[in-house]
Parts: sequence; C-alpha cells; structure tokens
Amino acid sequence: MEPRLVGPGPYRATRCWNEIIELFRAGMPLRKHRCRFKSYERCFKASEAVECLHELLGSNQNFGPEVTRDQTVKLLKKFLKNHVIEDIKGRWGKEDFEDDGRLYRFPPSSPLKSYPKKPSCGKEVIKFPDWNEPRAGPSQEPIPVKSVAMNSEMWYKRHSIAIGEVPACKLVFRRELTQTNIEEIWKSMTLSRLQKVLGLDSLDEVLDTKLVNSKHIVQNVYNVNKQGIVTLEDKSKELPHWILSAMKCLVNWPSCSDLKQPTYSGFERDVFKTIVDYFSQMTEPLLTFNFFDVFVSVLGLLQKPSKAVEALQISCLLLPPENRKRLQLLVRMMARISLNQDLPRLSESVRTRTLMVQAFSRCILCSKDEIDLDELLAAKLVSFLMDNYQEILSVPSALKSSIEDHVVHLQRVQIKYAGADSDATLPPPSFCHQITTGEFEYQRATGSQEPLAALLEEIVMNKEISLKDKKKKLKQFQKSYPEVYRVRFPSPETEAMLFPEKTKQKPPILMWALKKPFQPFHRTRSFRM
Repeated sequence: MEPRLVGPGPYRATRCWNEIIELFRAGMPLRKHRCRFKSYERCFKASEAVECLHELLGSNQNFGPEVTRDQTVKLLKKFLKNHVIEDIKGRWGKEDFEDDGRLYRFPPSSPLKSYPKKPSCGKEVIKFPDWNEPRAGPSQEPIPVKSVAMNSEMWYKRHSIAIGEVPACKLVFRRELTQTNIEEIWKSMTLSRLQKVLGLDSLDEVLDTKLVNSKHIVQNVYNVNKQGIVTLEDKSKELPHWILSAMKCLVNWPSCSDLKQPTYSGFERDVFKTIVDYFSQMTEPLLTFNFFDVFVSVLGLLQKPSKAVEALQISCLLLPPENRKRLQLLVRMMARISLNQDLPRLSESVRTRTLMVQAFSRCILCSKDEIDLDELLAAKLVSFLMDNYQEILSVPSALKSSIEDHVVHLQRVQIKYAGADSDATLPPPSFCHQITTGEFEYQRATGSQEPLAALLEEIVMNKEISLKDKKKKLKQFQKSYPEVYRVRFPSPETEAMLFPEKTKQKPPILMWALKKPFQPFHRTRSFRM
C-alpha cells in the first residue's frame, strides 16, 4: 500500500490516523518468535515495531523526517490503548508499551476510527447594510437635465457611436459605513479567502464561523508596531517582563542586555526550562481549541508551500490579539535560538531545533478532546512555522488591499440602472472600439456639457440671489463656457426674457419751471453810428 497525502478538509486528523494504521498493518513484518519456551506465530517485537513505524512516519508526507523515536513510542502506546495492537496474550487497553523485546501482534481487525458527526452549527449570515436602499431626498428621482438642441449632423455623430439604448438610471447614495460594518466586511472576506485557499466547498466542517471575532481580525491587521508585532490595548494581557527578559537572554546569547548572566554552568538550561514551564502551564494552546481543525487542515497544503503560507497567514488573523502576539514572540524566539551557534546545547541527546519543536508543540497546537495524532501533527505544523515565521505571522498584504478597496467601493455613490444589480462587488466590464479624433473631441465636449448645462440652469432658476449677482454670474459663465451658454440662450431675445426691462416714467415737466422768473425792465443806451 502506497502512502498518500491527506489533503485539507474536515476530519483530517482522523483520516491521517486511519491512513497510518493501514500502512503499519501492511508494512510491519510478521514472523515466528519464541518467548518462555513457547512459540508464537505472526507476531513482532516491540523494538521492531518502533523501527518499522518510525521509518514509515519519516517517509510519509503527512508527518515527515522530523518525527523522533520517542514520538513513535508514544504513538505505539496509543495503538495499544485503542486495540490497534495487542500483546501475545490478547491484552490491550493500557499505554504500557515500551521500546523493548516484548512480543505483540495485530488483532484480527484493527479498528479504524469513524468520522465524528459534528452538531450542525449552521452558517452564520453576516448582515451587511442594505446598500440598495437609497436615502430619502431628491436623489431618488431621475436627475433632470436640460435637453440639448442638436442639428442633424450632431445627432448622426452621437447615435453612430452609441451602443444600444441607454437605460434609465438614478444615483444610489450608500449609507455611511460604521466600524461594525467594516469589521463584518473584514470577517466575511477573510473567511471567504480562507475557504478558497483551502479548496473547500464550505468551512462548516472545520470551523464554526460564529466563534470568529471580527474585532480580533481588524486589531491584528492594524494594531501592530514597526516589527509587525501586535500591540495590545489591554496591557494586563502582555507577557510578564521576566519571561520577555528570559527569551531575549537566549536569543541574544552571549550578549544579553536585560540580565546579568551568572557564571555557573548550565545557566542557559535553567532559563530555557523557565520559559518552557511558563508556556506549558497555559490552559489553552496559542492556536486555541476552536481553530484546531482549521490548522490541521492546512497541513494538507504543505506540499504547496506558497498556498500553505497564505492559509496560515489568514488563519492566524483569526486568533485573539494576545494569542497572536505570544505566538509571534515565541516562534521568533524558537527560530532564532535554533540558529544561534554561540548558545551552548540545551540538551545532550537532542538537537536544539528538535528540542524547540518537542518543548513547545503542545502549547501551540493541541485538541481539546484527546486526539491520538495531535502531537505528531503539531510537530509538523510548528516545524513549518519556524521555517516561515516571518511571512506567516505578517499581515497578508494582498488580502488587506482587496478588502480596503472593497470598502472604498461600497462608500462611493453608485449609478443604478433599471433592472441591474447595483451592489455588485466590482463594476461590470466595459468594451470599447477605436474612434476618430473628431469623434473623440465631440464626445469630450458633449460629455462635459451636461453637468455644465445643469449648473447654468441652477443659476438661472435661483431666486435667492439678486438680479445684479445673477447677471454677474451669468456673464462669468458665458465667458468661460460660451458654447453651453449659447445653447441655453441662442439669441439676445431669450436672454432678455430672463431680465425684462422696466420702463422708467419721467416726471412731468412743469410749465412754471420753463418760465424765467420776472425781471424788471432796464433801459439800455443805444449808440447810433
């Protein structure tokens, strides 16, 4: 039986369990053994089982070469407990398997696990604002535009380039998006992208979407420092200062600024044990019990590293901010300690990288219910996290840009055509054909004339400004846009109708005003020549 990669999807841990049992039964050599002067057919030694299963797990794509012999022994203990194997006397049910020479055999049929039936959590319907409902006001009616008088040549040009009839339209003003609306959009589009990357028809089998907090996603995206580490609003949820100092001490060894390092031998191991003890006493893993199935499902994408990185990027955005920050600090510490050549070995028997995986896997990922393969699955995930932590624990820029663009699109005023869906996520595609320079100039002119004509009409119909100001505005408009003005007022008579002249009545001429006042007669001397 050839091993196969168990892809993402529901019940991946159960599918991996059944897969490894079938491979183990098919690949474990069985032969005759003697024990206490008695022969037993078709059985195997415990040490032989460890060798066979360890080799099988190391070559399996679902687990990989980082599986240790100790982890293999632990898995065989669970095999014995679940009656996958039994001792030669038929006893099983306890985890007392040891890596020694005791004899074991397979029962007639090793039980495969059935897929559990999860209670239906139902699909959460995220309520968005009713974008199709316009605000009350004049914008609900079609926009009145003064018809433009056209001669036959203009009419021919316009209709020769038009494609079909232009449907009736109206402006739809979007409601102002609240912070809650934006958070819901982030949640909806993030989960939609995660489902697409995982290649699932639905997330229902791996995630209860009602448990996803939209506020956590937004905080993990925007509340970050220059290094991309989450900044917490509640400072009481920060890691204790002494733990941060201990982590920095090992990362920066031997130059550590936070602690004055004692000179005794083994100090670095004591510091490491302090860190392990702190994270081991947590009641819930950093990736949380609720998201266990999601992260296990991502393991099916590890043969496509870019897909796996994106899936983990998105999945880590769902975490509570305090969990995401601790995960960022812890995984970064693990990766840097593994590469620190100046740090003395923290274990005599295990390489530093393997020790990091063994020490912290369970505090990063484990199941609330006892899952037989959760330790191996967690080790596989943590190894991948350490290798790609800078990308995985950063904000996915493509997702962020697409959601921000979508929010901006929803906030724009939209043009709604009769019978069309006005709430499309993206504007419909448009098609064009080449036109002449003359047609382009004509379209540019006529396209800008309509709003200008509406502006001119508004000035004309405005009764709140004085005639003097109105004349002044119209003169300015005529100077700036003579063609639009000429269409509205084709002749001086039409312009004069807007400002009818009032005939001024001259005051009557009084007769007495024409007469000179009485002057006495003066005799003048006449000179005769």
